[in-house]
Amino acid sequence: MSYLAEEADVIVVGAGHAGCEAALASARMGLRTIIFAISLDSIAMMPCNPSIGGSSKGHLVREIDALGGEMGKNIDKTYIQTKMLNTDKGPAVYSLRAQADKGRYSREMKRTLEQTENLFIRQGEVSKVVVEDGEVKGIMTSSDAFYSAKAVVLCMGTYMKARCLYGETIVYSGPNGLMPATQLSQSLLDLGITLYRFKTGTPARIDGRTMDFSKMIPQYGDENIVPFSFENTADDIRRDQVKCYLTYTNENTHQLIRDNLHRSAMYGGLIQGTGPRYCPSIEDKVVRFADKERHQIFIEPEGENTDEMYIQGMSTSLPEEVQVQMYRTLPGMENCRIMRNAYAIEYDCIDATQLKLSLEFKNIRGLFSAGQFNGSSGYEEAAAQGLIGGINAARYIQGKEPLILDRSEAYTGVLIDDLVTRGSKEPYRMMTSRAEYRLLLRQDNADERLTEKGHDVGLISDERYEKFLKKMDMINAEIERVSAITITPKDEVQALLDEYNSTRLKSGVKLSDLIKRPELDYFKLETIDTNRPDLPYDVKEEVNIKIKYEGYIKQQMNQVSQFKKLENKRLPEDIDYKEIKNLRLEAIQKLNNIRPASIGQASRITGVSPADITVLLIYLEQNKKRSE
Repeated sequence: MSYLAEEADVIVVGAGHAGCEAALASARMGLRTIIFAISLDSIAMMPCNPSIGGSSKGHLVREIDALGGEMGKNIDKTYIQTKMLNTDKGPAVYSLRAQADKGRYSREMKRTLEQTENLFIRQGEVSKVVVEDGEVKGIMTSSDAFYSAKAVVLCMGTYMKARCLYGETIVYSGPNGLMPATQLSQSLLDLGITLYRFKTGTPARIDGRTMDFSKMIPQYGDENIVPFSFENTADDIRRDQVKCYLTYTNENTHQLIRDNLHRSAMYGGLIQGTGPRYCPSIEDKVVRFADKERHQIFIEPEGENTDEMYIQGMSTSLPEEVQVQMYRTLPGMENCRIMRNAYAIEYDCIDATQLKLSLEFKNIRGLFSAGQFNGSSGYEEAAAQGLIGGINAARYIQGKEPLILDRSEAYTGVLIDDLVTRGSKEPYRMMTSRAEYRLLLRQDNADERLTEKGHDVGLISDERYEKFLKKMDMINAEIERVSAITITPKDEVQALLDEYNSTRLKSGVKLSDLIKRPELDYFKLETIDTNRPDLPYDVKEEVNIKIKYEGYIKQQMNQVSQFKKLENKRLPEDIDYKEIKNLRLEAIQKLNNIRPASIGQASRITGVSPADITVLLIYLEQNKKRSE
């Protein structure tokens, strides 16, 4: 017999990176929130790489922070090494990445949840989502307890009907040996929700005491510390950083893999799920890149108080004894001992085209979904979706319009739009190349793009918002000052230009024009800018980028204005595309399935052609004239 255990406004199912952000958001917005974890030891766990950020992923973390999320603050507390990646390229692709103390990261996030008003943590397996008349009413647990709710956010990650595989071994468990969620899949299928079967994997963890680091190349963190959270300064989080190491595979490694490919769970046919294209196993690398003589392998500590080492770049589903032999072919790992086997993990997830851009299911009011369960991969992608899912679950209850970020506003908008509009037949990974307006969506200006939105929804305090406004005033004032200063061809100016192989001046020029020269920047010209005010580093960085790339930024802003025109042409929710003449059959099927919110979204649906978009534009124009 079931019984009413508790009443809540929002229930979050799953306490991984998506679930934590969703629960914190709804609770901080004043909603009574319960978060369910299959194990309290799984809260914000890092079952794969013990790091946060990286190429494009760092952008997502700074966006989460700018909106009022927690991931950036948590990694600032618990990092052991930090680096800004891609600094040899343009600022559009600079990406912050930090190695985390894996255990501390999880404990700190759990403590944050525990100390948050309106938020309650519950260990238990959710077995059913209760829906009546197309509206969510709550959830049931495996112990037959009913928890009522006005909104539910599904954040199950990789736990749904999970099984771990290596060689011929199959273990029915979630990541890191935790219990899988075995019952909820059927409940979702009964609600008419389409599920996919995806796969990901992780490398072995090696005992650092059995490795010879003298044969490897040390990898150091940056001296110039850049926090993930806009609320922190470098001095707030500065610490002694831990070293990582670099080694390489070799022909012996590759031959051993080739000889045992038939024994890999993936190549042997045991795995049914689709794996991530952009995070291949070592077997995949050896097969797909057969011409490569070696592959980079990074050795990364799992924390300061453990000898476990994460072997980045070497995930595998080969049998245990082959894993031992394979890892021992690497320089510095000849005598290594495995602490945890590498494995592939299969799990159920949804076809995200069943969701609105708000992450609410189209056919079930009040039911939201976020994270890897939506077909994405990575902690950062999960957390970004979780934050939006939690915000919109709260706004649904509050009777407010959902927060929807479009592709010109945030990487988070690109991520959600890609998943919801196009779907994914494999675990989706965020990349800078997916963002059309990446020069505008830099990691350094995430606060400029999103802090006001975070303040509007109630996750950014008035005090923080005022600090943000003062920062923007400083940036604008400094750009104005620099643009008004004329630099004349004095001896010290010519000497500085000679130092950087820059053309000498024949007459006076604006300081801003010198900054725009490829070989110069705001920082290099400090000695000839005698009245420069003392400004925080992040302000100076913004001034430099905004001046130096002014032309490109204006060009992208013009492109965005064209993009917005299509995004602002809204399509009715109740439209039946079969009734619109001259649409192709494939377009009708796709449009009725995806139900795009705008012409812009419709134009990104695979199978909808430019001719179909023209038909839709004509249809909207005719409807407008009729209504007038």
